Amino acid sequence: MLELKNVCKTYFMGSEKVKALEDVSLKILPGEFVAIMGPSGSGKSTLMHILGLLDRPESGDYYLGKIRTNDLSDEELAAVRNRLVGFVFQQFHLLPRINALENAALPLIYAGKQHLKEEAKRRIEEVGLGDRAHHRPNELSGGQQQRVAIARSLVNDPLIIFADEPTGNLDSKSKEEIIGILKGLNQKGKTIVMVTHENEMAVHAKRIIRTFDGKVISDVMQEAPAKLSGSDQADKLIDAVLSKSERKARETKFLEYLRQASQAMLSHKMRSFLSILGILIGVAAVIAMLALGTGAKEAIEKQLASLGSNLIMVMPGSSRIHGVSLGAGAVTRFTFQDVAAIEKLTGLVKKVSPSVTGRGQLVYANKNWNTQVEGVGVNYAEIRAATPAVGRFFTDEEVRVRDKVAVLGTTVAAQLFGDADPIGETIKINLVNFKVIGILPAKGATGFRDQDDTVVIPVTTAMYRVFGKEYLDSISVEADGPDVVEEAQDAISGLIIKQHRLMTEDEQDSFQIRNMADIKNTLTSTTKTMSLLLGAIAAISLLVGGIGIMNIMLVSVTERTREIGLRKAVGANNKDIMVQFMIEAVLMSFIGGIAGILLGGGVSVLITLFVGWAVRVSWFSVILATTFSLVVGVVFGMWPAQKASQLDPIEALRYE
Repeated sequence: MLELKNVCKTYFMGSEKVKALEDVSLKILPGEFVAIMGPSGSGKSTLMHILGLLDRPESGDYYLGKIRTNDLSDEELAAVRNRLVGFVFQQFHLLPRINALENAALPLIYAGKQHLKEEAKRRIEEVGLGDRAHHRPNELSGGQQQRVAIARSLVNDPLIIFADEPTGNLDSKSKEEIIGILKGLNQKGKTIVMVTHENEMAVHAKRIIRTFDGKVISDVMQEAPAKLSGSDQADKLIDAVLSKSERKARETKFLEYLRQASQAMLSHKMRSFLSILGILIGVAAVIAMLALGTGAKEAIEKQLASLGSNLIMVMPGSSRIHGVSLGAGAVTRFTFQDVAAIEKLTGLVKKVSPSVTGRGQLVYANKNWNTQVEGVGVNYAEIRAATPAVGRFFTDEEVRVRDKVAVLGTTVAAQLFGDADPIGETIKINLVNFKVIGILPAKGATGFRDQDDTVVIPVTTAMYRVFGKEYLDSISVEADGPDVVEEAQDAISGLIIKQHRLMTEDEQDSFQIRNMADIKNTLTSTTKTMSLLLGAIAAISLLVGGIGIMNIMLVSVTERTREIGLRKAVGANNKDIMVQFMIEAVLMSFIGGIAGILLGGGVSVLITLFVGWAVRVSWFSVILATTFSLVVGVVFGMWPAQKASQLDPIEALRYE
């Protein structure tokens, strides 16, 4: 069944070349119980590792049945180890975080038989540990741990059992129990290959092969094997195991990978928590920063809407002579004639409102308040979305006769009247009595300016009775529709140039026309830039979290090197190891992402409650942050997973 032809194996210890095996040839038939003996360094363990497909020969041929194993891929070797071979190691190699039953069932995972837990339980009972099945390795004696290892080697009903110094770490009673189990298995037809340096153990074998300096120096048959008729059956089984359909049927299911990854994470809670924490902080930062940017954008749009739709502002500029600014309004001064001329631009202009502004000291009873006073026209209420929430706006007649009526902003009303109704009350503005006729709708604050801290009075009253102004400070124009804003702006500009005879380029710079689209685009662009900046800063946090995951996973690969070697010995292939480690990285990123979303949303709420900033968590930011966290898990988990999957099984098992 097993045949070596002129097999050689060389190792390098630093620069020194060591021949572990030199021109070894031998055959092992079905049903044999073979003991391989020799002093330390004689090559007996290397011989068993090559026979057990944990290692490859440097030269020579190794035949498993009629199959030349030299030509098999790593995946095919893993399939053979899983189905045809069982290992019992001197160091037991049990996974410390799972119980005896789960250790015994480990090969079933990579055989696609993880649902056959009863088989693992039966094998545990066969070795006399039915009452200890749910104990972890540290709760078992050395002999009991070795029995678990034997149960694990039997769970897939292999043809051959390889036992590497199976009694080396045991007391005399446990030795007798283990050798008794191995003899019983051989009597049932199992082929046993045992490496030992103890003569009292070797005498139980039916054939003893002795090695020295990498060579077989003797091969003595002490007793004919019980069964030698299973060679054809073994060949058929080997062919079946290596068939594509069989390997496809044995593929590990995703849910089992997920279970193994979750189990590994829970086994190292603190390490997993620190990995998750990095992603959590990064995702929370992305959510909070993008929420802040989105909230700021919506606040700006809301404030712009409160200024009115299709709004065009005409304002004095500053004239320049020889490049020197002469100050605002030095040339162009707007009058009511300009307002009348703009109103005549039918088809382009819907409404017009002149405006003057200044500061005013307000007095009511024993209360004083200094605020902004705006003198405006009747159309101001519609142009600037300022129709009073309580009371009314002033009329054309009141503007014409310079009536002393006032409409208060909500902040002013609260400061002067508290909860009392101000309608019909008399207040003083710069020592002039005004009757309160309405309260403006609340518009909120813009930066450091409170839009509700204002008083609106007729423009004529403001100019001639309060501020003593002869010219308007600005003119608000509502275009006839959003599609004619640019055309209306050009028409107004041409009209003012003609009205004021502004012939030179410097003179034409003496007034400004702005529309809300210009302001909105500027503010939106600024907000977008800030959002991108904040998002980039937050993304750096995610990047740092990803590097943290990679570091933790690399440490995990190092810490779990022997575990990886064991998994490969019982049938895991490179893909199995890589997928498990990848799932661990992605799972930690996903958990960190979900927790980060919750934390980011909570931080956004706290910002709104305690700072008062407008914050809004969008689905886009949630999807972006979650996707980014998963990508981070995949990208930064790739290298550690690849490194783990490429570990040589025998080197991994020897790792200290």
